[in-house]
Amino acid sequence: MPYMRDIDQYGQFGEMGQAAKNVILTPALCRAARGFLDWTQTDLADRSGVSRSTIRDYEGSRHDLHRATEAQLRLAFEDGGVAFVHMEGGCFGVCPRAVQTPQ
Repeated sequence: MPYMRDIDQYGQFGEMGQAAKNVILTPALCRAARGFLDWTQTDLADRSGVSRSTIRDYEGSRHDLHRATEAQLRLAFEDGGVAFVHMEGGCFGVCPRAVQTPQ
């Protein structure tokens, strides 16, 4: 039974505790975002602080990521210029981030 409400770093509501987590960065989306940025697994590891072996194993569906590790990878991708968008049907996609020009 959840015991407290929480708002994560992305502004999404959730239950604190060990409730089922909503995964945004799937292994396929991780590969797609790397391809979009033309990054190797080593590039992503260097930019995110996550080991290349963890990225390799996750993209190969050999294990899941901890929430903090997923957040590190997402932040690296977002800093690299991509955005994760919520699509119809509960899926997520990747697209270029809008560039704001100084006024």
